Amino acid sequence: MTQIMELMDKRAKAWEAAKAFLNSHSQNGGMVSAEDAATYDKMEKEVTDLTHDIERLQRQEQIDKMMSAPTSAPLTGKPGAKDEPEDKPGIASKAYRSAFWNNIRKRNYYDVQNVLEVGTDANGGYLVPDEYEKQLIDALQEENFFRSLATVIQTQSGTHTIPVVASHGTAAWMDENGLYPESDDTFDQISLSAYKLGTAIKVSEELMNDSVFDLEKYISTEFARRIGAAEEEAFLIGDGNKKPEGVFTKVAATTGATTEINNATVSFDDIMDVFHSLRSVYRNKAIWILNDTTIKALRKIKDNNGNYIWQPSVVAGQPDTILNRPYKTSIYAPELAAGNTAILFGDFSFYWIADRQGRSFKRLSELYAANGQIGFLASERVDGKLILPEAVKGLSVKAASSSRG
Repeated sequence: MTQIMELMDKRAKAWEAAKAFLNSHSQNGGMVSAEDAATYDKMEKEVTDLTHDIERLQRQEQIDKMMSAPTSAPLTGKPGAKDEPEDKPGIASKAYRSAFWNNIRKRNYYDVQNVLEVGTDANGGYLVPDEYEKQLIDALQEENFFRSLATVIQTQSGTHTIPVVASHGTAAWMDENGLYPESDDTFDQISLSAYKLGTAIKVSEELMNDSVFDLEKYISTEFARRIGAAEEEAFLIGDGNKKPEGVFTKVAATTGATTEINNATVSFDDIMDVFHSLRSVYRNKAIWILNDTTIKALRKIKDNNGNYIWQPSVVAGQPDTILNRPYKTSIYAPELAAGNTAILFGDFSFYWIADRQGRSFKRLSELYAANGQIGFLASERVDGKLILPEAVKGLSVKAASSSRG
């Protein structure tokens, strides 16, 4: 049995014990004493801690698979054979890749400037080689779960316009040889821009001069960790001002998109209202997104048959579920509090992420020289929007009423 399976089995037993304790110590109306509540909280914390351990090991497993994947095609022919594939042009070429990393590692490496001219950006940096950009995108997806849910498109220019259906026509019964009813379909356009997101990565000169140090892996890991966190925050709660418009932001601003409750106490009926507010065509691929603290509240909710709506996975590769649909948690999702849209449920493939092709790096040799360090500016251009609002619904908590003194 793998370590992940062992932890899943341990978590399942801990959850059953917590449920049994809560059921046996609940008074009429589901209330428990303060002492019993404290005991249950400790039992639930064990479940939560085990969940985090499982998720961490699963991420490590995915990263190991990614890092162990071959970075180039294997040799299938004889060395020197004339049928070897021709080198790709531009920033996909082997010469560009070699020159790029020589320039990153060595100060004033003038021999490679002519090769790098094809990948020079407007700010004096260099576009990363194609093969390395794929590695960065894979690393970003590991750090930012939302990329795996959304639809990601590559763009060449600054703004990309997407035609979308704003409303749907209907069919109607008609007489034989009668006129067909006119459709009332309306169409709209959504524009995706290319907002700049960047970070400065510092590396000591000792490490730079160490031939064993894997500079490519270090930069890709740091780039993904920093950029991935900023992306996730923007894709969820961004205000759209020089950054993507977050899906929570869009749902909260869309009339009729949320089920509003009066306070932060969630009931089974509230969750069912959100579930059924989403059209069935979107439910097949729908998942929940919420803050980790909100999961704690949902774990105590039972359906009308006495079954808890939150169910832990007991099979490797299968997700934990709420009402039999998977969920994702994020520290950037709003908490269950007055005035917040705290839970989303929908098909997030209708959130589109536009990646401007060509992430760039720029070496700073002098700025951190006094500290014995070399800096690297890493940046990308990206935008994101929910292009079909009806594909995502939410649960919101009524804002607290302001009282006058």
